[in-house]
Amino acid sequence: MARSGLYKSDVKKARDALIAQSKNPSVDAVRVELGNTGSKTTIHKYLKELEEEDGGVGGRKASVSEALQDLVERLAAQLQDEANAQTDAVRVDFAAKDKARAGELAAAQQEIERLHAQIRQLETSIRREQDASREVREALQREEIARHTVEQHAVDLKERLAENDTHLRSLEEKHQHAREALEHYRASVKEQREQDQCRHEQQVQQLQAELRQAQQSIVVKQEEVTRLNQDGVRLVAELTHTRQTLQAIQESERRVAQKLEALPAIEQRNAALTAQLAGAEEQVKLVSVQLTDARGQGAAAVEQVRELELLLAKAEGRYEAQTARLAELEARIPAQSQAA
Repeated sequence: MARSGLYKSDVKKARDALIAQSKNPSVDAVRVELGNTGSKTTIHKYLKELEEEDGGVGGRKASVSEALQDLVERLAAQLQDEANAQTDAVRVDFAAKDKARAGELAAAQQEIERLHAQIRQLETSIRREQDASREVREALQREEIARHTVEQHAVDLKERLAENDTHLRSLEEKHQHAREALEHYRASVKEQREQDQCRHEQQVQQLQAELRQAQQSIVVKQEEVTRLNQDGVRLVAELTHTRQTLQAIQESERRVAQKLEALPAIEQRNAALTAQLAGAEEQVKLVSVQLTDARGQGAAAVEQVRELELLLAKAEGRYEAQTARLAELEARIPAQSQAA
């Protein structure tokens, strides 16, 4: 290919310089003189025109060797031009192929960028899934803690229910014992009252018998006093006997008076026993009220245990659902990793 800006005058200057140096102004020499620039065909064309203008170099006819050299140079220039043309064709083909490869490389680079973006998206999705899985695990742990708390609460309530049942049974036993004690106390009081009444009646009957006997003795003594006027000697003896009998009667009357004085104490004792009986009945009523309250508390505890069992069932249902979701997420993560 010709150098941009190569003129015929430049070739002429280069040829004249070579001639001045006694060198053969061949195409290659001129091209070297020009600084290895310019097309050999162009240089040969300009040299031929200059020779035609000059009518030969120095007015002499070119020798056969020069003609051959000129032919060789022209053939070499033609070969060079053909080689340059082939080189240009190869360069154009290489440029086209290089452009195609660059397009393919750009497409591959875009595909790689797309794959990288997809990988980043998958990594982001995996991180989100891992975060969701971690959140699910944390929620599962919280649910397990809540379930353990509810279970512990249920156990505590069951223990309290058992304690309430035990306390209820103890109250029932105490109530039964109090009732039995009350019945026994009533029976003993009744028996004591009957015994005291029986003794009182016996004492009254004994006193009445002694009074009748005394009255009879007094009647007899009055008859004897009436007969004292008739029998003085027997009166003295009977008077002595009467005095003794009178003393005995007085002693009996004193014992009767003492027994009559003891009657108010017996009545007070009966009143005290009656008051104790009323207190025992009041205690039985109080125990009955406590038993009713304990039964109400037991029923409330049973209802609360049922509610906690329902809450426990719901918590177990949520736990199973979250466990299934966690298993599904763990199954999806390896599948997405394999797809990536």
